Amino acid sequence: MSRTSYDRYAISSPLCLFMTPLYPRYLTVFSPEGRLYQVEYAFKAISGSGHTAISVRGRDTVVVIIQKKVPDKLLDASTITHLFSITPTIGCVMTGLIADARAQVSRARQEAADFRYKFGYEITPDALARRLANINQVYTQRAAMRPLGISMILIGNDFELGPQVFKLDPAGYFVGFHATAAGQKQQEAMNHLEKKWKKLNNGNGADDPIAAGKTLGRAEVIELAIEALSTVHATDFKADEVEIGIVSTSEEEDVKTRGLWRSLSENELDEHLSAYAEKD
Repeated sequence: MSRTSYDRYAISSPLCLFMTPLYPRYLTVFSPEGRLYQVEYAFKAISGSGHTAISVRGRDTVVVIIQKKVPDKLLDASTITHLFSITPTIGCVMTGLIADARAQVSRARQEAADFRYKFGYEITPDALARRLANINQVYTQRAAMRPLGISMILIGNDFELGPQVFKLDPAGYFVGFHATAAGQKQQEAMNHLEKKWKKLNNGNGADDPIAAGKTLGRAEVIELAIEALSTVHATDFKADEVEIGIVSTSEEEDVKTRGLWRSLSENELDEHLSAYAEKD
């Protein structure tokens, strides 16, 4: 029997299936080291997406920024986005598989609408993040499901707590951040943000990160996000190469959009990118 024929026999043989460990292929089976490989593969889908998302929170403003890549010149660039609105005051940036991202955004909108219907007011960012994280966790323990290959950075304004940032992962873990990143260059971006944060508040950012964040106004928050993305990718972006989502209660924000989620227009992007380039 040739080697090729033997391989075909081994693959199709029932005995081979019994000899193969189940944990690399089954979501609900732990490996001997206590790992769930399918969940880890979902994390690899995020880092392998080729995008990096960054979020920064200040005293009255929170932003998210991500690269905008148009893979084909025939595509309509206005239809390509990783920024999504969930409620009037909450939005998110999704990193990973865009089809999975749209599915989770749809579920998030449904959960937010159900909350408003039941309780009569808009859901808060932390309540929505907790609910979506619980759903993600269920996706890791049932065989008929699979983890979503996406990371969600959720931002919004809480009327009591102010600007909020939460990051959710496929395992169902979520936590709040002063600044965070997800995607291909996540670790490099996190290292850069930590260094910048330590320098805030006269170098006391590491001792009191909350007070450090309070020193950042609307313009500083946007500038820090642009700087972090440009630094980790070692490039100066143009207005059509990035997307920025913002929720701001600052007086610098237009009265009509104050406290609401929106995406910056191309003119606004060009203005902030030019200001950063001139300062640099």
